[in-house]
Amino acid sequence: MGLFDRLFGKKEEPKIEEVVKEALENLDLSEDTETALTEAEVESFEETVLEEEEIQDTVEVNYDSEPVVEVQQEEVPEEENTELLETVEENNSEVLEPERPQAEETVQEKYDRSLKKTRTGFGARLNAFFANFRSVDEEFFEELEELLIMSDVGVQVASNLTEELRYEAKLENAKKPDALRRVIIEKLVELYEKGGNYDERIHFQDGLTVMLFVGVNGVGKTTSIGKLAHRYKQAGKKVMLVAADTFRAGAVAQLAEWGRRVDVPVVTGPEKADPASVVFDGMERAVAEGIDILMIDTAGRLQNKDNLMAELEKIGRIIKRVVPEAPHETFLALDASTGQNALVQAKEFSKITPLTGIVLTKIDGTARGGVVLAIREELNIPVKLIGFGEKIDDIGEFNSENFMKGLLEGLI
Repeated sequence: MGLFDRLFGKKEEPKIEEVVKEALENLDLSEDTETALTEAEVESFEETVLEEEEIQDTVEVNYDSEPVVEVQQEEVPEEENTELLETVEENNSEVLEPERPQAEETVQEKYDRSLKKTRTGFGARLNAFFANFRSVDEEFFEELEELLIMSDVGVQVASNLTEELRYEAKLENAKKPDALRRVIIEKLVELYEKGGNYDERIHFQDGLTVMLFVGVNGVGKTTSIGKLAHRYKQAGKKVMLVAADTFRAGAVAQLAEWGRRVDVPVVTGPEKADPASVVFDGMERAVAEGIDILMIDTAGRLQNKDNLMAELEKIGRIIKRVVPEAPHETFLALDASTGQNALVQAKEFSKITPLTGIVLTKIDGTARGGVVLAIREELNIPVKLIGFGEKIDDIGEFNSENFMKGLLEGLI
């Protein structure tokens, strides 16, 4: 089953009348058959099934109601209300589902919250688009391509999708725009899915895992490292950070503060020190102290690509001198709110150093989450980590199913 079917392909259960009709059609009602049903028996069978359905509906209505809780709330003082509700839920655990604490969010709830602006903006534009067109013609496809580009899915994605829809419309002889609504969503999912090869897994090692982080200043790179340090330490891992952005005192101080906050060691060097020398110290300490995850923060001076390339190449050589197969992950941090500019950064950094994945930050504060599709289609670099907000636990491993559901649900 493909990603689209898993997300949006649920089929409704057949109605009881249809089940009865199909059952009756498959019965042998000939007079010669000993097991043949009389008309009265058939009528009785239908009435019995319908009566059972009515009883079931009544049971479900009573099952879903919560009269006990409401009565208890009226009779108990406000300060004791919470405790009593918990007691009632425990006593009725077979009937009522326990409430999830509001302070905790599921992963899907984080995606839904973070992608609300993107989903709302894209959905509003799509709905307005379909309301404006009465027929499928060339103007329809031109306007659709422009809408997709404005949604930050990328020029290439918009062009490819529009061409595929032209073909689908001709194939299905679609005359009305609404006939293509589901096809548009299905094609967006297929573009990301690419045959199911997501490569979203982070390649953790049995021993030391080295993660190198690159990206321009201000995209949330250092903050993401700090939040990940907290996440991995909470999971029982020994974590160490390396402040290799030595040309910017603020970057070193920021990472050191994160280390203090989440209680993990941070390797730093003197001001204006050679970044590669700081990385070498960090690598040796990580090996000597049995560290599980070493995260290295680097400079992001994209305006001087030659110097940055030379610096990153030197850091890579130093890392391999200590652990030949490292770095195991090279993450590019991108600010989702920059839209197509994030795609430009991804293209430039991919020329400078091999990238294994994207850290997508600030997705909660923007309507430009469609850039994930553009990165996937044009660069084939997987998003592996995503920032959901400003809280210390608002970061997680990227999941394409959660993302596509959060982005597109409600549009079909």
